[in-house]
Amino acid sequence: QLQLVESGGGLVQPGGSLRLSCTASGFTSDYVCIGWFRQVPGKEREGVSCISRSGTSTNYADSVKGRFAISRDNTKNTVYLQMNSLKPEDTGVYYCALYFTNGPCVLKRVYNYWGQGTQVTVSS
Repeated sequence: QLQLVESGGGLVQPGGSLRLSCTASGFTSDYVCIGWFRQVPGKEREGVSCISRSGTSTNYADSVKGRFAISRDNTKNTVYLQMNSLKPEDTGVYYCALYFTNGPCVLKRVYNYWGQGTQVTVSS
């Protein structure tokens, strides 16, 4: 069964950095996009970034452009989210998600598979 496992969350001061990892397993298709979403209890889940598994298509939320960078290592079936210049409003549970497509990745409600989530807290 397809599974996504996140890691790398933690507590960091404003202006600091974290690197999240998402390892995917249980599928063979190259026609996939993997994205990162974040959520605070009581609020809607927000798309942060996404990347195509085969190709270089990427997408970022306006709030993180210039600060976050998504990348992949297909030999490890892993997608990374490098988060720099972190702000308190970046706090939340970050989820890795996947959907099958042969087009560019999008930050919409089209993801079928979700990981457990990893907590990111930005605070002084």
